[in-house]
Amino acid sequence: MRFDSYDPGDFYDELFVGEGTPRPEATPLIERIHSLSEGELKRRQQAAQIALFKQGVTFSVYGDSEGTERIFPFDIIPRIVAAGEWAKLERGLKQRIFALNLFIADIYDEQKIIKDGIIPAELIHSAKGFLPPCMGLKPPAGIWCHITGTDLVRDRDGQWYVLEDNLRCPSGVSYVLENRRVMKTTFPQVFRTMEIEPVHKYPGHLLETLLNLAQKNLADPTVAVLTPGIYNSAYFEHSFLAQQMGVELVEGRDLVVADGYLQMRTTKGLQRVDVLYRRIDDDFIDPKVFRPNSLIGIPGFMEVYQAGRVGIANALGTGVADDKVIYAYVPQMIHYYLNEDPILPNVPTYLCWESKQLEHVLCNLDKFVVKAANESGGYGMLVGPHASQEEREEFAQRIQANPRNYIAQPTLCLSRVPTLVDDHFEGCHVDLRPYILYGKEIYVNPGGLTRVALKKGSLVVNSSQGGGSKDTWVLTH
Repeated sequence: MRFDSYDPGDFYDELFVGEGTPRPEATPLIERIHSLSEGELKRRQQAAQIALFKQGVTFSVYGDSEGTERIFPFDIIPRIVAAGEWAKLERGLKQRIFALNLFIADIYDEQKIIKDGIIPAELIHSAKGFLPPCMGLKPPAGIWCHITGTDLVRDRDGQWYVLEDNLRCPSGVSYVLENRRVMKTTFPQVFRTMEIEPVHKYPGHLLETLLNLAQKNLADPTVAVLTPGIYNSAYFEHSFLAQQMGVELVEGRDLVVADGYLQMRTTKGLQRVDVLYRRIDDDFIDPKVFRPNSLIGIPGFMEVYQAGRVGIANALGTGVADDKVIYAYVPQMIHYYLNEDPILPNVPTYLCWESKQLEHVLCNLDKFVVKAANESGGYGMLVGPHASQEEREEFAQRIQANPRNYIAQPTLCLSRVPTLVDDHFEGCHVDLRPYILYGKEIYVNPGGLTRVALKKGSLVVNSSQGGGSKDTWVLTH
């Protein structure tokens, strides 16, 4: 199978500059694929998918009639990022996370950014992720967002944009690690000849980040991953990361507040837990403070947390920065807190809560992607150019009923990567989610999760909407 007939089309292609002309950084990979015998690439694709299946690399789709658990689709053709390009992305991500952390710390303390008129107070107080019980909270070292997954896209001209920030419970890094493991056995020769940044150090860095939250006088802190349980869509990842770090995997029912500390039920009695990597949303964690009907939280947790007797990642309240309306103000945050220009720009964004911008959006719904402020997974959105007139009219009513809840963005021509479809290569749209850890310093794992829209022509890359993933190769030089 060859790329001779592959046409990058009128898009930025991550592997080809034009028909039949690979990018310099992709040339060794393309040559290796061309050297394979007929049918060999497809066999390797099938072998990779089987290997992932045997490892149990799955995700769940709620309310799907075909069953909840399914294998995460994987495509064998990787995305390649040149070293110089990655260096800029890394700088931009570090700058962004630093500013976002200062913003969250400010919002739950003096709220200077509101008092100085940079962000309207009503936007903060109406954000679903803003938690008044967290006012005055002082997490260890002043760090709130320990683990972030920031979604990036590239437009037709090759420019990178930040699409959104995920600071509550970002998922997907397990697929990054498992994809790489499979790819190294699929293309061992390429990995020997191309110098590709490793990704396997992430669990070690994650554990170090979590240990940084423990009280300083503890000789051997106990760390645990808190999962909602086996029916959660990302349960594979919860168990995988706990296993990789060598820490406990617990559910709310395994934990109790006793003697002023968070404790874990064991066969030998209660054992203190010092750091919790939570994979449940804020409002489920303590039914005494947030949702009284939560069955997956720990009654009394907030009191122990506020007293500084347990560390938690991410800190409660970080979800305020996940709000897509708040996202629109990140460039202003960078200017305000750092006195710097953003290295990575946002996608141009219209805020429907502002009347003039709302009018413009409603008059141009056929040109915009409209998103709900707190939805994820490709839900609660309208891709205007691909929607019917009836769908656009129905969505316009939703926007008018609750303008604070919606933003609109121009439809970007997302970059594409060749993808194996049956017996040929097809250009499919991709995004990129790098994972950033904020411990003693900010660490960006090289590459990230490249999600690919496997439905022909689709711009929606989410796994819940039929998307899959690719390995991401960041070159060392």
